[in-house]
Amino acid sequence: MENAVAIIESGSRPVIGTSGLLPDQVSKLQELCRIHKNGGIIVPNFAVGAVLMMKYAQDAAKYFPNVEIIELHHDLKADSPSGTAIKTSNLLSESRKSVQKKINEKEILLGARGAKSEGVRIHSVRLPGLVAHQEVIFGGKSQTLKIRHDSIHRDSFMPGVCLACKKVMHLKKLVYGLEHLL
Repeated sequence: MENAVAIIESGSRPVIGTSGLLPDQVSKLQELCRIHKNGGIIVPNFAVGAVLMMKYAQDAAKYFPNVEIIELHHDLKADSPSGTAIKTSNLLSESRKSVQKKINEKEILLGARGAKSEGVRIHSVRLPGLVAHQEVIFGGKSQTLKIRHDSIHRDSFMPGVCLACKKVMHLKKLVYGLEHLL
């Protein structure tokens, strides 16, 4: 956050790929860009496939309000849930016409059902051997729909990084999400 503020106040245009920024921090950075008449971008996931996965999940949420997210990352990822999972839950909430039915469930182990963001359960997995993966699982009457993205190498993020670095020079405000540049 401190680096982003310094970048904006210096008149430069930030391309931010870190996850874990809270909504009020994003709003503060957007306001700083407005004050300094500068553009910038915060990208929860630079993989174009991940952006498409989120878009397709957002479309599916119109028809399948019952949904959960499983995100899986390498064991050195410090934050959970991932910025991608949080962004996905935000997009799902924009499209869902109804929410999952509330049942009287009892968690035997606290946290077993995952965290909740925008009414969507998010489950985080951290293991060696993984890079970045996310599955959005929808449940409906006698059917399920799974939309999944897998980054199997870190070079999957580079096309999105290059796109953001080129397009940020033309932005008039700070945007949240690579989908605004596609």
